[in-house]
Amino acid sequence: MIRVDGVTAVYRERAALRDVSLQVDAGERVAIIGPNGAGKSTLLRVIAGLLHPTTGTVELGGDRVDRLDRMAVARRLSVVPQTPLLPFATTVEEVVALGRLPHEHPIRGMRPGDRAAVAAAIERVGVGHLLGRDARELSMGERQLVLLAMAVAQAAPVLVLDEPTVHLDLRHQVEVMDLVGDLNTRDGTTILAVLHDLGLAAHFFARLVLLDRGRVVADGAPAEVLAPERIREVFGVDPAFVRLGA
Repeated sequence: MIRVDGVTAVYRERAALRDVSLQVDAGERVAIIGPNGAGKSTLLRVIAGLLHPTTGTVELGGDRVDRLDRMAVARRLSVVPQTPLLPFATTVEEVVALGRLPHEHPIRGMRPGDRAAVAAAIERVGVGHLLGRDARELSMGERQLVLLAMAVAQAAPVLVLDEPTVHLDLRHQVEVMDLVGDLNTRDGTTILAVLHDLGLAAHFFARLVLLDRGRVVADGAPAEVLAPERIREVFGVDPAFVRLGA
């Protein structure tokens, strides 16, 4: 579903990724972890086609991302960004409905099936109590949930999330991770998520990809990737202070 081959990328005049190769198969659930500045968010931008690599290629569903238009990418991949910025007044339901743009009829606009998808996404994420509100007036955590509902409404086969729990309290963190797991197991959605919380990553993801200084340094099961010596080497902390999910 996702293939990254030998990618080097520059972000803000710095080599953020160095010869990164990665493959994520359809139906996988993968978390990208690593210290600040490791290149995690840059990798997501490259996969989504928002940043062009200086070398290497990225494929999405068998096609090179740089040869797809934005609507074609959006039908294959939805993105929940880390910082949900909303520059103009928009109601919650209007934000969620943006997820249907890649599927809308170019002249008729939203059809009954699109409206049903929006309503189902609102219910599934649990943001119905926010309907009618200006999304700019929501807390950062509430905005994050609204953008997740938009991504669910988009119904793309690949869901990419950049720190989806960063603005959420503990209960909502677990609820979002449960929802992401349900999208993966029940809907077959391929999940690729950047996470800082190693405990959440180890508990909810069977495969972790560890980045450090722009390179993939480990890829595999949580127990293997988060071995004590690797935690000490990459994160520079005593492994005894890192609680990992059971």
